[in-house]
Parts: sequence; structure tokens; C-alpha cells
Amino acid sequence: MRTWRRTGSGDEVRICSNLETYECQLLASMVESITELLSERADTAPRDALSELTGIATGHSRAPDDVTLGRLLPDFHRPDQEPELVAGPIASDLNGGLRSVNEPHIIDAKLAAARVVLETLPSGGGDVALTESQADGWLTALTDIRLALGAMLGITDEPSKLPPDHPHAAHQDIYDWLAVVQGLLVEALMANEWTQPDEGLPDEGVQGEWGQDGW
Repeated sequence: MRTWRRTGSGDEVRICSNLETYECQLLASMVESITELLSERADTAPRDALSELTGIATGHSRAPDDVTLGRLLPDFHRPDQEPELVAGPIASDLNGGLRSVNEPHIIDAKLAAARVVLETLPSGGGDVALTESQADGWLTALTDIRLALGAMLGITDEPSKLPPDHPHAAHQDIYDWLAVVQGLLVEALMANEWTQPDEGLPDEGVQGEWGQDGW
């Protein structure tokens, strides 16, 4: 993958890059996995008489049991934010109420971002040209992928480098690669003119065995 570049001005601004075939397949696979997780969560949300009558969606009031979904849909309130709400029942009720109201909208936004990526990825590799709005969708989707991979790798802060023979070493390579892709995309969005192309992104180890083992 080559770096992201910004071209044009006004409504004609495009954020451009070029992706290899395997990079497109990798991104599509990961985005589709995120989509499946979020769609299943949305489909299993409880339905009550009020939501059926008004058409206003309500979501789960309990946090996901799945670790990956827990990263994608964390609690809205943490005990360290407001000491007076540390008491278990109070914090639980607060999180449950906020989650029930807001989770459907958050899932919808994440699914919309995932669709943007899938719709703008060249299936066989090649050029990518995004509007600024589409680039924002990519940033959201890339963040979600990294959150999911971080849950798999047990990353809570800065990850330590796994040894090459570790079963998740290839996943960490992908995690690091996505961080570079995301960072360069942010730089291109913030730039006022074309950025200078470079020799490409470091992708050693990304191609690896991901296609066989999944992610």
C-alpha cells in the first residue's frame, strides 16, 4: 500500500491511495467480521411495546459478554468518572439506561462506516479515492478493527512485541500495519495539499497466513 494523498479542493477533494489485492481481501474480511458481530448484537436487542408502537429502537441494557463486542460497545460510565456513582446498583442502572437508548445508534453508525469501506474497496486491488466523508468512515472502521484485534491480543495500552513463533504474532503485525494506515489517513485528511508519495507502507508479515487462519 502506498501512502494516502490529498488532491483537489472544495467538493472535489479526494483522499487517494493504492491497495494490493491481498490488502483489500484482508480489510474486507475484517470489516465483514465486525459487521456480523454488530448485526447479531442489534438483532438480539429486546423489543418492548413502546418501541414497537413508536418505532424508536431500544438496545440491550446489559454489556456484551463477548470480549470483542465489549471493546466495540463499552460502558458509558466508569466508576472513576464520578465517585458519588461508584455504588454498584447506581452505576449499573445508569449504564443500562444509557446503553439501551444509545447503543442502537452507535451500532448503526459503525455499520454505516463498515459499508463505506466495503463499497470503496477495489475487490481486486487498485486505486482508492475517497471523499472526506468516506475517509471519516474509513477511520471509524479502522478503529473498530483495531479494537477487535486489541481484544484478541489482550492489548490495554501499548502492546509489547510478540515473538515470531507466537500464535498471534501475525495478528499483531496486522494491528501495527493498521495503525500506520490510520495515522497516514489522518495526516492526509488534515493536509491542505498533496502529500509527497513515499515508497509505501511497511507491510512485512501482514500477508503471512491470515487467509488460512482468519483473524
